[in-house]
Amino acid sequence: MKDESENLTPFAHSAQNRCFGCGPANAGGLRLEFLLAKDGSVVCLAMIPDSFEGPPGYVHGGIIATLLDETMSKAVRAQGVTAMTRHMEVDYRRPVPSGKSIRMEGRVVRSEGRKCWTEATILDGEETVLARGKGLFIEIQRSKPAQ
Repeated sequence: MKDESENLTPFAHSAQNRCFGCGPANAGGLRLEFLLAKDGSVVCLAMIPDSFEGPPGYVHGGIIATLLDETMSKAVRAQGVTAMTRHMEVDYRRPVPSGKSIRMEGRVVRSEGRKCWTEATILDGEETVLARGKGLFIEIQRSKPAQ
């Protein structure tokens, strides 16, 4: 994991309280909290509990896809756009451990009209890439830009 010299700031995104990925009111959700980097990308430092396991000791593949989707979605939201996933690709490179610190990074790589192309990565504590995602998000409504 990178040190605190990154100057990451909390990202207030006004998500629905019951969002499975980031909603604080969803007792069964992931409750992810995102940070905004100076370059406009988003970062999430998390530890996924074993209640989201597939094989013992490792996060379920569907949850890995959810983590990448949520990270890409927040990257779009950081651009002031509310959008939904149109298409997503996941490259499962290595197992993602449950109960251990991971880092997720997401960014918008291109925008055109209502379309935003994104990418996200899940890394372990040694910055080894565990999974990567690419996505296409379609804007559904404008939101206020991140401050």
